[in-house]
Amino acid sequence: MIKELDISKIDDIMRIWAEENINAHDFIPKDYWEANYEYVKDALPNATVFVYEDCDEIKGFIGIVENSYIAGLFVSQKYQSNGIGGKLLDRCKQEYPFLKLDVYAKNLKAVNFYKKHGFKIEQEKENEDTKEIEYSMVWELQK
Repeated sequence: MIKELDISKIDDIMRIWAEENINAHDFIPKDYWEANYEYVKDALPNATVFVYEDCDEIKGFIGIVENSYIAGLFVSQKYQSNGIGGKLLDRCKQEYPFLKLDVYAKNLKAVNFYKKHGFKIEQEKENEDTKEIEYSMVWELQK
């Protein structure tokens, strides 16, 4: 079931955020994610966060800021490839006619996932913090 984040479960969200960033981005030092943990935790309440919860367990989540920017989409590793990420994206597509995100070019699994869901690469740039190449990708509701 997809619903908005209950802030009392923010620690569950942050556990998934930390684990999956470290798993998906082996080309970025683990301490980068650890250093940004508190910043993200403090920023989460200001975002629109949809969670996929089943049997009282959060299996994934997506965060939207500025009414269009996907700040993150994460599915717990043990539940990946079960359609949860696609369902979370579809929920956002119902709410927002335009979505944008940045994804590391080396994270091919994520790049391909977003392409499969209708996102197109708009720009290639270097991330200021990590110096890694990332793609800005966009999706727009077709009229």
